[in-house]
Amino acid sequence: MASNRGVAYIKPGQVEIQSIDFPKLFDPARKKKIEHGVILKIISTNICGSDQHMVRGRTTAPAGLVLGHEITGEVLEAGRDVEFIKKGDVVSVPFNIACGRCRNCKEGRTGICLNVNPARPGAAYGYVDMGGWVGGQAEYVLVPYADFNLLKFPDKDEAMAKIKDLTLLSDIFPTGYHGAVTAGVGPGSIVYVAGAGPVGLACAASCHLLGAAVVIVGDMIKDRLKQAKSFGCEIIDLTKDATLAQQIEQIVGVPEVDCAVDCVGFEAHGQGKDAKNEKPATVLNSIMEVTRAGGSLGIPGLYVTGDPGAVDDNAKIGMLGIRIGLGWAKSHSFHTGQCPVMKYNRALMQCILHDKIKIAKAVNVTTITLDDAPKGYKDFDKGAAKKFVIDPHGMVA
Repeated sequence: MASNRGVAYIKPGQVEIQSIDFPKLFDPARKKKIEHGVILKIISTNICGSDQHMVRGRTTAPAGLVLGHEITGEVLEAGRDVEFIKKGDVVSVPFNIACGRCRNCKEGRTGICLNVNPARPGAAYGYVDMGGWVGGQAEYVLVPYADFNLLKFPDKDEAMAKIKDLTLLSDIFPTGYHGAVTAGVGPGSIVYVAGAGPVGLACAASCHLLGAAVVIVGDMIKDRLKQAKSFGCEIIDLTKDATLAQQIEQIVGVPEVDCAVDCVGFEAHGQGKDAKNEKPATVLNSIMEVTRAGGSLGIPGLYVTGDPGAVDDNAKIGMLGIRIGLGWAKSHSFHTGQCPVMKYNRALMQCILHDKIKIAKAVNVTTITLDDAPKGYKDFDKGAAKKFVIDPHGMVA
């Protein structure tokens, strides 16, 4: 039998490379064949901040979970019901697993498919409470509903030449773009992006793509702020005593922005003197404060319903001290939830292929081997200003 290896979550702070089952066109959880699926040889698979939440022990993820929902691969085998995806195709895998048949999928809301997770709407590879699908930080992976889910790259050689950019289509580029779109970013917008991790940087680059006049990025890690500045963003150091509104005023002349995006999520910290203290509602409250009346807030940052490491009992069930009265008084619109990747990935692929954006440069893609994944997780946890991309077969140029 063919071999396979993957990155498994062991306990808080620890992942390891393990031998895992080679994927089959079979769903053991549902005890049925998956003739609509394909098996991929993984070309690239990325470490995501969402993975890091699990590895920190901040979710209810079980030990042994094979991680990885950002996948790009080459089709090795296709089920008999797959019509349009062929062996040898190079494809991007949206992190959302979607059936293409339910009401939500037909409405384009593939992040909350009703048929691929028995426990709740929405599914993903290698993620807690997301349907039990094996993750793709591995050598090979199963992808169900292949004709619907997969984005085929038009030319294999061109795709491999730009694979460091195209690998980001599985999650962070569409997610960052979704945050910008739902915040209402357009030509001439003044935007605040909270967080300069990979999603925040992808969001900032997306704001430029959408025509924003000023993109301001806030973070507490100087290397990440330096990375944001490298492609034309204004930056705010949230460890300073000056408030967010005061620092925005220093940049644009007024203490407010047209719209804002939360690319931090539930592990947010306070600002200034409280920068070392976890305060999970900080980002949501601060972006309400600085967004103009009538503005919109994009919230692609992750919030969970179960957080065993939370600061208090309310936060452990996702109940945060949000100033909803402030948002109501300012007539803000809030947009939450998983990005429906398929809504954007084809158009963003074209932007990459036709050199309209250098997204790998913006997020500082850094390739590592599968064996180096545990070190990649540790470096990422320390705040490295990099997007770690695992290259399990040595195929990335």
